Amino acid sequence: MVAAKLRISGIEEESIVDGPGIRYVVFTQGCPHQCIGCHNPETHVLKGGYEIPIQKIFDVFRDNSLLSGMTFSGGEPFLQAKNLVSLARLVKQMGKTLVTYTGYTYERLLKLGQYNPSIIQLLEFTDILIDGPFEIEQRNLQLSFCGSSNQRVLTQLDRNKIKKQLNWII
Repeated sequence: MVAAKLRISGIEEESIVDGPGIRYVVFTQGCPHQCIGCHNPETHVLKGGYEIPIQKIFDVFRDNSLLSGMTFSGGEPFLQAKNLVSLARLVKQMGKTLVTYTGYTYERLLKLGQYNPSIIQLLEFTDILIDGPFEIEQRNLQLSFCGSSNQRVLTQLDRNKIKKQLNWII
């Protein structure tokens, strides 16, 4: 039983647009990026939304056998990395996939992770990372899982290549 809570703006129990397959999407509350044209502007305020126990989120997720996995969106999920790690661990123990959206670039998350190990842990649990801020000038409705062409869909293999290019210790 996990006692921690998350501050969220809401949950979409069955989505087909927030990653591959049918996904359970947790929209975290609070975002420092404040992207112009964001499709979730209600998630920007840090104290908005509501708190919910991680175990309650997981119990509903676990009971839906149609789900391919869970998606963390926002807001900015990495603001709550520590508590999301607890939820991610449960999702991965079920053999399900995890997609995480972030307004940070992967490279920036690696730097932030030097001071907050939970960021690195959440990255390690993440199968697909969609990174980068939404940029309205680069909006592209033809992209899968992204809103603007500056954003990247990064698998674990993609992220390992980036680490190697940065001479990051893998």
